[in-house]
Amino acid sequence: MTTALAAALCVAGASASLAQDAPAPVQNAPAAKVTAATTPPKLLIMIAVDQFSADLFAQYRGHFTGGLARLASGVVFPSGYQAHGATETCPGHSTILTGSHPSRTGIIANNYFDLSTPRADKRLYCAEDESVADTASGSGKYAPSVKHLLVPTLGDLMKARDPKAQVVSVAGKDRAAIMMGGHQADELMWLFPGGLTSYRGITLSPTATQAGTAIAAAIAQSRPGLTLPADCAAQDIAIPIGDKGGTVGTGRLARDGGDFRRFMASPEADGAVLAAGAALRQARKLGEGDTTDLLILGLSATDYVGHGTGTEGTEMCLQMAGLDRELGDFFARLDATGIDYAVALTADHGGHDLPERNRQNAWPAAERVDPALGPDALGKAVAEKLGLPQPLLYGDAPFGDFYLSKALTPAQRKAAMAEITTRLRAHHQVEAVVTGEELAAHPVSKRAPDVWNLMDKLRASYNAARSGDFIVVLKPRVTPIPESGLGYVATHGSVWDYDRRVPMLFWRKGLAGFEQPNAVMTVDILPTLASLIGLPVDMTKIDGRCLDLISGPESSCR
Repeated sequence: MTTALAAALCVAGASASLAQDAPAPVQNAPAAKVTAATTPPKLLIMIAVDQFSADLFAQYRGHFTGGLARLASGVVFPSGYQAHGATETCPGHSTILTGSHPSRTGIIANNYFDLSTPRADKRLYCAEDESVADTASGSGKYAPSVKHLLVPTLGDLMKARDPKAQVVSVAGKDRAAIMMGGHQADELMWLFPGGLTSYRGITLSPTATQAGTAIAAAIAQSRPGLTLPADCAAQDIAIPIGDKGGTVGTGRLARDGGDFRRFMASPEADGAVLAAGAALRQARKLGEGDTTDLLILGLSATDYVGHGTGTEGTEMCLQMAGLDRELGDFFARLDATGIDYAVALTADHGGHDLPERNRQNAWPAAERVDPALGPDALGKAVAEKLGLPQPLLYGDAPFGDFYLSKALTPAQRKAAMAEITTRLRAHHQVEAVVTGEELAAHPVSKRAPDVWNLMDKLRASYNAARSGDFIVVLKPRVTPIPESGLGYVATHGSVWDYDRRVPMLFWRKGLAGFEQPNAVMTVDILPTLASLIGLPVDMTKIDGRCLDLISGPESSCR
């Protein structure tokens, strides 16, 4: 148990005074053979592990002994899909509890561009309110908001049915808490250097404030490196990165006091979120009332580790062991309450290792992207050749959505598109260039996600009001980071399955476990959980379907 988790659990104990009128915990009676077909659980717990790919789950599954081992004994869909093409954090989280692809949620990327905005850079963050004065889309400069999410979440639907239903969302990142928490959450917060924070103008509850204070104290303390388990020894190989003698692959997740970034890239961050969630559950008596409540937990450390050191070094091995342990501690605390709870766990996207290690491990063709493919460099080159006004192109990366300047005449626009697409399609690192018009004419696929073609994937991320004039797709295993450096060596976001495939795990006491290897989607989670609690869902307004969680002739889908 990490120090931050232990401290925050103490906060939960202190907060018990807020729940003096709570009924005594229900003792764990023998479970019915098919609980899910009879009585709705009193508490739903949705856990999203950022960048927890299906590959990571498969690689470490045999080593789990804690919380992930418990979930792996339940109903397991090892081939879950974030089916869309824009496999980034914000779009992925927007699918988990809405039942809808990004084309419907409107969350097409972490950042997109609105060329009509008065902002000089025209960029909008997925979870901000750009109308707030003196804000910008850059980190720490925006006003967090749910306004860009165009559809309701499971929590929103639960509260619409019964206002007494409680919804609490806690995450490592603001966009995770916001996209899963939705528009009506009772409490919604995320980690920051001072502990926990929420929307501007929102005062945290006493329990959240106390938990945040404990977390801030943990962040302020230095931490020695973790002991490397024997299971991780084979991955203890230094991989040179950058041009300053740096390496990754042999780290032990040590950090100096006050180093928030390194705190986030450790199991301690996940433990802090889980502990805060446990404290809020106790204080608010979640799962102890007359209706079903929802606790949402976004665990971000795996993503920070993946970006900073890759997916195959000792750093990720230590993170997987820590995540398993922290989840086990969390479930043990819940078990002690006797509450009937059901858990779903998935990820917002997958991820891929850094190319330098890929080249050592049997994939010599892995490479970093050519800087000339970036929107600024490409736009400048084309504008200078054709004599067009600058900036010509807007985009957030050398792949994904690209936007042409609105200052162009129709003739200039046609000439620019022809020149840009010719250059891109001739580049050896580019798989495809697809226009918005082409995607608008392509229907959203109803097929299983493992057989989707490129257009299907891109269409599920396409929203006519927000997507680019064209979308650039890089070839497999081209990492869209031109230069490696300490802190950012690997990423995700592609249309390829290593970024799309995620595990989907469901667990409830008394629910017989089984494994279904066929492809399912994260948009299936909302209708599955809604059916579990008898919540009607208009299936014409979502993209997912209910997954039957009962092995045998009975069904949890009703």
